[in-house]
Amino acid sequence: MHFLDQAKIFMKSGAGGPGAVSFRREKYIEFGGPDGGNGGKGGDVIMTAVPGLNTLIDFRYAQHFKAKRGGHGMGKDRYGAGADDLVIEVPVGTQVLSEDKEEVIADFTHEGQSIVMLEGGMGGRGNASYKTSTNRAPRQHQPGEPGEEMWVWLRLKLLADVGLVGLPNAGKSTFINAVSNAGAKVGDYAFTTLIPKLGVVRHKGREFVLADIPGLIEGAAEGAGIGDRFLGHIERCRVLIHLIDISGLGETDPVEAMRIVDGELEAYGEALEEKPTLVVLNKIDLADAELAEGFAQELKAAGAERVFAVSGATGEGIEELMDAVLGYLPGRTMTEQPDSMPDEGGEEGDDEGGWSPI
Repeated sequence: MHFLDQAKIFMKSGAGGPGAVSFRREKYIEFGGPDGGNGGKGGDVIMTAVPGLNTLIDFRYAQHFKAKRGGHGMGKDRYGAGADDLVIEVPVGTQVLSEDKEEVIADFTHEGQSIVMLEGGMGGRGNASYKTSTNRAPRQHQPGEPGEEMWVWLRLKLLADVGLVGLPNAGKSTFINAVSNAGAKVGDYAFTTLIPKLGVVRHKGREFVLADIPGLIEGAAEGAGIGDRFLGHIERCRVLIHLIDISGLGETDPVEAMRIVDGELEAYGEALEEKPTLVVLNKIDLADAELAEGFAQELKAAGAERVFAVSGATGEGIEELMDAVLGYLPGRTMTEQPDSMPDEGGEEGDDEGGWSPI
């Protein structure tokens, strides 16, 4: 399935049905009088978050959504039928933005959440409703209210507990495959990951969602490489894992790698640079312990609070890292309780008995 995290769509609610102008013409009824019924209500446009979707690709091929109008009123005081509501299904994590992208109209953060985006027009009054003691044969009626319409942008921000960041070729794909069920593509070249990947990690009886995004390079905020457009998918994460390659195959030393990624997170905004971050030296199977310890001391001197050393290929050090990750997660994560909303203002390490960083 193709991945798409932005789409522009047009929505229009249904217009109300017009009221009827009608008069009774029945045998043996000397004074018939008006009997035109009211029109029916137009259909609402409703968005709802459903499970099982993680892309907006369907909205590339269907971009116009119009609810039906209400039924016409008819004689014999028959009211028009109300139109069915139009339901648009979106993935959990979808935001609805105004056409200029300046306003967040709706944010679907949990499964089953439904919001009426546009209300259908009310049906018009038939002439029977205008009858009074002085107006015995009214011919006026209402045409029904028009529906509402608008263009909006849909922006998907995947819901994950933990985000994985780093330079290209830091070993993120190998790492997420080692700890989860992601099945990410692995290759010995830059930008192996072109779209975000999600994996479910199971560790010590707990489950959480890990998100891997394409690698960042210096200048990503200005569009270099793949750019920073996928950073939105880690905005809701509680903790970030910054993977750094120490194999010597890369051209960037660990301290510089940390500086580059931290700089791009800060340039992106949305307080990503303020999220708790676990700095991880990866590929230690290709380096000796003395080198890893030296790099760890340099990273701490550069601002890292604690540094982990792991190997995504062999699994070395991953157990300790996952223990640390659990300390930043609440009692129930998005995997364990999918209908819960992420507490973006919550405290770090609020799980009882959780790990506290040194």
